[in-house]
Amino acid sequence: MLKEGDNAPDFTLKSDEDKEISLKDYRGKKVILYFYPKDGTSGCTQEARDFRDLAEQFNKENTVIIGVSKDGVESHKIFKKENNLPFTLLSDPEAKVLKKYGVWKKKILYGKAFMGVERTTFLIDEEGRIKKIYRKVKPKEHAQTCLLDLKSLSNKKSKQV
Repeated sequence: MLKEGDNAPDFTLKSDEDKEISLKDYRGKKVILYFYPKDGTSGCTQEARDFRDLAEQFNKENTVIIGVSKDGVESHKIFKKENNLPFTLLSDPEAKVLKKYGVWKKKILYGKAFMGVERTTFLIDEEGRIKKIYRKVKPKEHAQTCLLDLKSLSNKKSKQV
């Protein structure tokens, strides 16, 4: 299982713009890599809109936001357009990256077991190291928490210089 301080595993997935995107493409920037269960569901929509509403502030912190789910590229295109999302959504239909990051888990709903995404966010620094992991995320106010932690990490780093 990944932990804070580990190097974030690289990957390449197809984006909502039908482009191949790799995590290493963002070296030199911080990354909010958030894994979510499904486009269009209430919690996932709340989380995406909250990141959208704070996107400019994340940008000021030299940080990109990337959302990942099993949904296909077409689903991502619709979800992005309907919610006016200014960040990239990546499609992982075979759950390869979800498994690599340890977020593809057995879940139970109404007594039935199934495999699904455990809502998780990774804050990754400019060198590709995991600085913070948020597991079993509650969508409401999560984006704000990420932003505050990001600013706190940035302040610590600037004081060390």
